[in-house]
Amino acid sequence: MKSSRRLKNSIGENRLTHELTGADLPHIVVEPPGPHSRALAKELRAVESRNVTYVAPDWPVFLARGAGANLEDVDGNRYIDVSAAFAVAAVGHSNPRVVAAISGQAGILLHAMGDVHPSELKVALARELCALTPGDAEKRVLFGVSGADAVEAALKTAAVATERPGVICFEGAYHGLGYGALEVTDRDHFRRPFAGQLGGFSHRLPYPTVSNASESLASVERLLAGDQNQRIGALIVEPVQGRGGVREAPLDWLRSVRRLCSAYGAILIADEIYSGFGRTGRWFACDHAGIAPDLICVGKGMASGFPISACVGRADVMDRWPESDGEAIHTSTFLGHPTGCAAALASIAELRDRRLVERAASAETLVRELLEGLCRSKPVNVSGFRGRGLMWGVQCASAAVAANAVTGALRRGVIALPCGTKSDVIALSPPLVISDEQLRVAIGKLAESIA
Repeated sequence: MKSSRRLKNSIGENRLTHELTGADLPHIVVEPPGPHSRALAKELRAVESRNVTYVAPDWPVFLARGAGANLEDVDGNRYIDVSAAFAVAAVGHSNPRVVAAISGQAGILLHAMGDVHPSELKVALARELCALTPGDAEKRVLFGVSGADAVEAALKTAAVATERPGVICFEGAYHGLGYGALEVTDRDHFRRPFAGQLGGFSHRLPYPTVSNASESLASVERLLAGDQNQRIGALIVEPVQGRGGVREAPLDWLRSVRRLCSAYGAILIADEIYSGFGRTGRWFACDHAGIAPDLICVGKGMASGFPISACVGRADVMDRWPESDGEAIHTSTFLGHPTGCAAALASIAELRDRRLVERAASAETLVRELLEGLCRSKPVNVSGFRGRGLMWGVQCASAAVAANAVTGALRRGVIALPCGTKSDVIALSPPLVISDEQLRVAIGKLAESIA
């Protein structure tokens, strides 16, 4: 207890020394992780499941505050965050407009009764999402708290709408770790311990690339048209895989899959939890292909920090759900949480008013130039990069190279994360408010760290 009090006092002292502007450059006062982070890590290991937080001599730092594209740890080290905390802080960390919306709503009505007596903000956000997501058809919304919640809602909607439980999914996919989402998530690391409890309704195919697009489409059509047709009701795909290594499905492939799903009566589910809300330089990655999925899963950048998600879908699909008779068959305690709705509405307004979607698109040229320079300077350890907007992956020679680069970047004041099925990709998904100077400095320090 005394240790915790000392840490709190030290954090308070650090906060009094300077203000974060959100556009600051890195400033390291003690090599990360500093003594307060190490002490907190020791305390955490004593009280949290050991499965959750990775603790090592050089990891993690404990965060104290954030603003814009900056984070500061409990030891007073300031970082440029090129992860946006898992692509969440779209409009920046602790965005004042979002914070004010949360604070204001919490002071009026912190929590409502989402499927019984909701707040009016649930109506406002549902209306906004129906208008914002791809497609001109009338739409409906199912709210959740996490990205996995949105995927679970989509999988259930497809089963209700088609009465066929089978779902086509793809290698490298990450859709969350709830049991339905885990069934369509790839990687034995996540699935193996629970294999005996999974539903077995998935049909997994290689993720589409330029080189295998034709073969992939043929495989999709064989599953939809063959004997399995009586069982397959949906196809779920990330237009751009996030944790899978920032891999983008070819746009023509997405258009063709849209046509195949329509032809065979299957529900096309787009998981845009990572790629949505401006991340790729359009409101949604599907917009690059000009397609409208039947269901789209959103979260992360929707509220820029408050946990809320949604599955948005065409009304004729969503309306296959039975009407509530007072006992909803898919719901949760925090469905349409008023404070979450307020945060999401404020975040969407910031994206729109500050033209941050356009900002992500315009930043693409600079990021591409910087990553080209990085690859030229580190040809042995980096084989290339891919992405668009402010969603990029740097392909490393091995997982060890990526891990060392991420750790080295942390010591230099840059927060980045590894991704990919082999953890050999460095993900770059900064807040959309990041400045050009911060991008240059952050990628420069990342290059220094790739040894």
